[in-house]
Amino acid sequence: MNSSDTRPYVRRLVDDELDELVAGLPAIALQGAKGVGKTETARRRADHLVRFDVDQERAAFAARPFDLAPDGTTLLDEWQLHPTSWDQVRRAVDAGAPPGSFLLTGSSAPPGARIHSGAGRIDTIRMRPLTLSERGIVEPAISLEDLMSRSRPPIDARTNIGLEEYVDEIFASGFPGIRRLPARLREARLDGYVTHTIEREFVEQGTTVRRPASLAAWLRGYAAATATTASYSRILDAATAGLPDKPSRDATTTYRDVLLRTFVLDPVEAWIPVYNPLKRLAQAPKHMLADPALATRLLGLDRDDVISGRDDVRIDGRGGSMLGPLFEHLVTQSVQTYAQRIGARVAHLRIQDGRHEVDIIVERGRRVVALEVKLATTVDDRDVRHLRWLREQLGDDLADAAVITTGQIAYRRPDGIAVIPAALLGA
Repeated sequence: MNSSDTRPYVRRLVDDELDELVAGLPAIALQGAKGVGKTETARRRADHLVRFDVDQERAAFAARPFDLAPDGTTLLDEWQLHPTSWDQVRRAVDAGAPPGSFLLTGSSAPPGARIHSGAGRIDTIRMRPLTLSERGIVEPAISLEDLMSRSRPPIDARTNIGLEEYVDEIFASGFPGIRRLPARLREARLDGYVTHTIEREFVEQGTTVRRPASLAAWLRGYAAATATTASYSRILDAATAGLPDKPSRDATTTYRDVLLRTFVLDPVEAWIPVYNPLKRLAQAPKHMLADPALATRLLGLDRDDVISGRDDVRIDGRGGSMLGPLFEHLVTQSVQTYAQRIGARVAHLRIQDGRHEVDIIVERGRRVVALEVKLATTVDDRDVRHLRWLREQLGDDLADAAVITTGQIAYRRPDGIAVIPAALLGA
């Protein structure tokens, strides 16, 4: 199969994870939103393929006694369309399937599917859209792993990437099959992605949407809340302003739950450290979609208007352009993949009274890397005040701290805080 595939393929960070895990684990499930490249990545290491979104293959698989005995790796693509396949793989693992026997790709199981959790049998890996480093715009020079090492590595690098290139990346998306299309076709594909989510994903999840227009409005409200911790009631109010017949709380809770299960929403949870040296931490998630390009289409944003600040659609009360939140989304999306590669988790920090907040907390054990995202080319003392405060709170547990910018020069400030252009950061 692999030898006949002549399409260009960009190696992903998740490929490194798969190489490690396939060597020792019998069954691995790749999870993530549609279009992130799960099937293509899995196909490259599969010897046998069953496509459950092809009626004939699904029917043939269901009709014969389950037997996945052939040598090599079997890929079950879109497994959730035949949910019993999950339990069948689990039983094959229990029977002694060797490492690298099964790959499963698709969304989460539909509600009500009677499947085992897979714990201890089927290991899962999250796959997100392409990171900045995977897009090939520039070779990263500073690694998150080095920042996590507590060694405070020297920071000295340059890039030609600037604000306009980052805006291009926001609008292009990190979906491999979309980003290289001409602008008009790309917009049509992204619009189709949203339409498919509203008209098909909910059906596949066993949920009836009685008023698709209300769901579309709620999604627009969520997009307007990108990179904020706005309450869900505020999102609903912003989405349905002026409408006499708003969806109920139960309906919007259903919207959120289905969109989370299908990875269309990718919120960043609040940081609550196990050892909890900080008091009065807020616990609301920071809202983000699967990709910032989806927010641009939901909000009908124009590239030039975003750059010039003529797109006042934010709902966080701060006003101004969506460019800051969208840039933060772009950076966070990449950092989530970098963190996953080094075995760390990502959260955000906010004190309940709002006096201190840090955009991205990367945590591994008791080591923390704190990142502030700034839509700026220069950094002054005011930009690092929250990072300095956190260093006072955590002491040696803060492995490193940095401001991620749209600038072109990476360096370390006299106070020890790094300044890193977004394109130069990698895993």
